[in-house]
Amino acid sequence: MSGSNDALGDTDAQTREFLLRFGFDAERLAELRARLHASAARADNHVVGDLRPVDADALRALPNPGSEEHRELTEAGEAAIRAGRVGVLMLAGGMATRFGAVVKALAEAYDGRSFLDLKLEDAARVASRLDARVPVLIMSSFATDEALRAALGNTNVALPIEVFAQEVSLRLTPDGALHRDAGGALSPYATGHGDLTFALRRSGALRRFVDAGGELLLMSNVDNLVATLDPAVIGAHLVGGKVVTAEVAPKVPGDQGGIPLSVDGVPQVVEGFRLPPGFDQDSVPVFNTNTMVLDARAIDRDFELDWFVVNKKVDGAPVVQFERLVGQVTAHLPTQFLQVPRDGSRCRFAPIKVPEDLERQRELIAAVLRG
Repeated sequence: MSGSNDALGDTDAQTREFLLRFGFDAERLAELRARLHASAARADNHVVGDLRPVDADALRALPNPGSEEHRELTEAGEAAIRAGRVGVLMLAGGMATRFGAVVKALAEAYDGRSFLDLKLEDAARVASRLDARVPVLIMSSFATDEALRAALGNTNVALPIEVFAQEVSLRLTPDGALHRDAGGALSPYATGHGDLTFALRRSGALRRFVDAGGELLLMSNVDNLVATLDPAVIGAHLVGGKVVTAEVAPKVPGDQGGIPLSVDGVPQVVEGFRLPPGFDQDSVPVFNTNTMVLDARAIDRDFELDWFVVNKKVDGAPVVQFERLVGQVTAHLPTQFLQVPRDGSRCRFAPIKVPEDLERQRELIAAVLRG
């Protein structure tokens, strides 16, 4: 724990040890609290610059199976996987509060198997078919780390798997004090999937992946079961020649999230809440799915990612969190956008946020996994 430990007041030794284990930074929290006191945080959320749709050369569609282009991309992707250059990266730090407050990755998803089971089985199928070594990296959080490690100890999937934890911080009250529950305990939270590159480096997982010959990581949310290890997607990344390939999908009513935009000529993901008032979000017909192919060596650096204010309620009390978003790395790295389907057997975006989503999309998920 670095810096201003007095921010924790009379915190007991056990709590301090827990915070240290999950990368808590007291000095940074003190700086963010100062921003909140100065009322500067909310103004920082809006992106500044010339905003335009990305150029055509930055956005390509995943070609249809059966086409010559799809065959060529698949062959390129299979060659990379067969050579041990490709790993799977899951974001699994979330708790499924709407699934009964269980670890989301371990909640039953389909046919008696968990989200984690199905994601691992997909990677194992590809590894077996191509006689390849496919490393799996899983980002946990303080809330999921122990349970994930225990579950993986019982898995039958023969893949090299490593779990690494994202950071923890402490919730604040709207006036910047440390939030405490009715019993006086501090309120920890995981600081968003923008921790990814920082946690990969801090844990040594990224260095071990690269040292073993890894070059590319297919990142996806653990609850997006249809974001499979598709060799054609890996091939599209290789052919595109950028260090990041961000998947985007057609919008449907109710979608919220980031969109691909050119900001002062730089293609990147811009979250909806960062768009200035009056910007027509409907002018961009696709949005970010949070599935990306990342060049491992390119993300082995510190990024200047923003800390965004997130207002929530905990046990009925208003609280403030500061979070980072992984999509913002696209503002710092050459990025292309790959438009993927979100229906039919080729669907690559079917997030499961509530149990009703599972019921509604069960047949779709089954069709994709069978394929």
